[in-house]
Amino acid sequence: MHKILLIDDDVKLTVLLRDYMQADGFSVRVECDGASGVGAALSGEFDLVVLDVMMPRLNGLEVLRQIREQSTLPVLMLTARGDDIDRITGLELGADDYVPKPSTPRELSARIRAILRRTQPSTAINAPSTAIVSGNLRLWSEGRRAEWLGQPLKLTSTQFNLLEVLLRNAGRPVSKNELSERALGRPLVRHDRTIDVHLSSIRRKLGTLADGRPLIQSVHRLGYQLLKE
Repeated sequence: MHKILLIDDDVKLTVLLRDYMQADGFSVRVECDGASGVGAALSGEFDLVVLDVMMPRLNGLEVLRQIREQSTLPVLMLTARGDDIDRITGLELGADDYVPKPSTPRELSARIRAILRRTQPSTAINAPSTAIVSGNLRLWSEGRRAEWLGQPLKLTSTQFNLLEVLLRNAGRPVSKNELSERALGRPLVRHDRTIDVHLSSIRRKLGTLADGRPLIQSVHRLGYQLLKE
């Protein structure tokens, strides 16, 4: 049973979401303020955090920043519908995805499952441990780890998924819709910048090649491509 931490100060909403998610097979703990939410998130007890952006005192973005200083635990943000600034800021700080409020418990539960399916390391006996390699970039799917120039890359779960898709298709463009389907587990929504923000973060972590080019390039009208070294 996956353990979910829900951090939100809206008591009525958290009761509704908790009851639905528990009926849907999740174990759910609720924290109603940011400070206690950070402590719980860093306890190592949970598989995913659902985090509301709008909270008094310690808001959701600060909670996310503090979590990301120490953990790559998947975080799904709850954002006000149409609030692109908070949404983009959250993604830049390392949130894996977002759900606009108001949303149905069913939609939230489905999004949680989509993230969890793509963040759990393989537990298969004798699972292969061969790295996927392109030049100085190496990635191990089973252990969900990656290295660039021999150094570990600190990636969120969604960043890892995106990099794996691009690495498996090194040398050819991958559409944003395919990236969204395979890395986020959902179709691309019109005007959604989630993929762009995540890839911008990955680019910063990779730096540039010797000739100054980024390893991941935008291809006009086609999507994104990881250069094959």
